[in-house]
Amino acid sequence: MTTEGHIAALERRHTELERQLEEALRHRSLDDLHVSDLKRRKLEVKDELVKLQRNAA
Repeated sequence: MTTEGHIAALERRHTELERQLEEALRHRSLDDLHVSDLKRRKLEVKDELVKLQRNAA
């Protein structure tokens, strides 16, 4: 996969995690551990995305 393709895939994953997080926050029946996990995964994707974008520039 090219760097651009990897960046695009990470952007899609970040968007999907954001959607899942918003959904989880709307339905407070989900436990806080699940919400924390989504936030952690979203941050990991964002960190990797920023790193790749810096290297591609």
